Amino acid sequence: MPDTPANPVLQLESVKKTDYYALLVLLLCAGFLFYKYILQVFPGVITTQLMKEFHLTGAGLGNLAATFYYAYMIMQLVVGVLLDKFSTRRLTSFAILVCGIGTIIFSQCHTGLSAGISRFMMGIGVAFSTVAYLKVAAIWFPPHRYALVSGLLATAAMSGAVFGLAPLSFVISLFGWRTALLYVGCAGIVLAMLFWLTVRDSPVKSTIKAKPITLDWTAIKVVLTSRPNWLLTLYSGLAFSPLAILGGLWGNPFIQQVYHLNATDAGSLVSLAFIGLGIGSPLLGALSDRLGDRINLMLCFTTLSMISISIVIYCPGLPLWLASIFFFSFGFFLGSFMLAFAIGKEINNLALIGTVIAMINASDAFLDAITEPLIGKFLDWRSGGVLVNGVHYFSTQDYRYALSILPVYLLLSLFCMMALKNKS
Repeated sequence: MPDTPANPVLQLESVKKTDYYALLVLLLCAGFLFYKYILQVFPGVITTQLMKEFHLTGAGLGNLAATFYYAYMIMQLVVGVLLDKFSTRRLTSFAILVCGIGTIIFSQCHTGLSAGISRFMMGIGVAFSTVAYLKVAAIWFPPHRYALVSGLLATAAMSGAVFGLAPLSFVISLFGWRTALLYVGCAGIVLAMLFWLTVRDSPVKSTIKAKPITLDWTAIKVVLTSRPNWLLTLYSGLAFSPLAILGGLWGNPFIQQVYHLNATDAGSLVSLAFIGLGIGSPLLGALSDRLGDRINLMLCFTTLSMISISIVIYCPGLPLWLASIFFFSFGFFLGSFMLAFAIGKEINNLALIGTVIAMINASDAFLDAITEPLIGKFLDWRSGGVLVNGVHYFSTQDYRYALSILPVYLLLSLFCMMALKNKS
């Protein structure tokens, strides 16, 4: 009888990428990411309706949207450890269910408080999405494919963001925002049921009882006190937040103001950044696998992304076709930020991959949570409280001033990556 590897990690890594069930599991995790980004960006296409319905200023709208990130950020403190210790199937199924219920409640809210609570519920649920996907990718796929598979995470996520902009805006124009979000919430409940019925925690059927991995505070402390991990965390948050903020709340009204477009057409333009990231992430991940040089690629492409978003913000009189190119290039080059997860996996113990991913992922939520209301406050301050049809009005100059923080974030992310390069 041939020897059987005693190490369960080696067994898991032996699973071929052609394993159709592994691809199905990954597809369902991708579906959760798709759903997450619909929930994240939909306030951006109904800003006027929300401000009017709940009597909100720019800062108030920012705070309402940010409750999603408050919950997300808090949960990142524990979600990695939970997924490392307990059933990914059970926890993720429950998380999707919470998202669906929260969305249904939001669709029926008539006060800002209840809307904030339901938005908080969505944030709790979606906190599991990225970590679950990357943990599944680390378990079911070989290490040399991890950067490519993790890059496909962005493809799934950005597909959801694209749907949450122009297509969802079109559905809202037909049925109203409450009915449209009710349908979105019901879809989440269906996805939770599919996940529960389909996903297994382990791809290996074995009669051997492997020694369980013990996660204690000492092991977690190694992750939390690692300087490279903190540099990756800061880089990831600073690099990705500009896209999350632009696509999640303020990009759509900015484009409507600058180019005098309706919500659906503005959503189509903003969605090009998400399409770019969805295409760029797996391509740049595959390129980094081939070249074996992740950090220099991240420095180069993050710089190009910073230049692209600067042009979008500071040259608002661009022809639409040229603005479309820069929105797409902003997202495409930003796809390199996903390599931070590949580096994090490579420099840490595989048993702690959920904790590492959650740590890197938390900075984005933290920056989004403080920046969306901050931009709203800047807009309120610049506009002087001007009202048009009972809704706060912000000019092109107001948006240009308030959104200046986005290229600054990208510049700071480059400093983090240079510090990591010098250390390595």
